[in-house]
Amino acid sequence: MRVVWPLLVALCATGCATAPQQPDFRGYFADNNAAAAAGPQAQQDFFRRSQHPDFSDSTCELGDLTVQLDPAWSTLRPDPGFSADGVVPRGEIWAIGVEVTTRVNGSATGHQIGSQHLVVLDGRTFGFAPCPQ
Repeated sequence: MRVVWPLLVALCATGCATAPQQPDFRGYFADNNAAAAAGPQAQQDFFRRSQHPDFSDSTCELGDLTVQLDPAWSTLRPDPGFSADGVVPRGEIWAIGVEVTTRVNGSATGHQIGSQHLVVLDGRTFGFAPCPQ
């Protein structure tokens, strides 16, 4: 039995992979939705600030549109194979299912379910601004 325990511990230490620590993205979604509630300009500013630095030149003007994002937390998962326009962003890439509601002047103009990618880079959360128009 003395030999079995060290062997079992060694096998688990080398062969048992652990899932990556899930980041806390609540702040990102809260900030997005607060910006959406404040209006199109506030949301445009949020998207510029939170746009992944590798794609800082890939933002769109929203016009009068706002985008509310409601995440399905149970769907959060690592997605290291993700690329945007063939470019893999720097950082730790995650995907999450979201319910998206678009509004113009407070009236809902669209509603759908989709996936959103977020990236943790240097301790900050970055996303990819939508181009709905």
